Amino acid sequence: MKKKNVVIDKSMNFAVRIVNLYKYLTKRHSEYVISKQLLRSGTSIGANVRESVYAQTTADFNAKLYIALKEASESAYWIELLERTQYLTNKEATSILNDCGELIKILSSITKTIKDKNSEAIPNS
Repeated sequence: MKKKNVVIDKSMNFAVRIVNLYKYLTKRHSEYVISKQLLRSGTSIGANVRESVYAQTTADFNAKLYIALKEASESAYWIELLERTQYLTNKEATSILNDCGELIKILSSITKTIKDKNSEAIPNS
């Protein structure tokens, strides 16, 4: 049986929401510029998380997850911008921002833990 990986599952589910949001924004509002930026950053999270599974080193693993974290932060920015420019309602934005926030918390925690463990492994000079 395949072991469940929360960050892989959540990032894939988020990417699906982002793709669906992109389709909605382009069809319903004819909004192509911001929605394309969000499509790129929002789907990149999961791609980088998935890449991290096959990282060659701990540093490579952490780098991939840190990129995913930066992409999640960028996604939150685009979602907030879509809300402020009234392409998304507050309710729509809040829903997807909550999912994005969960990913940010998980990725922050993982990258911080790895950084802390690596700093403990380095002896004091």
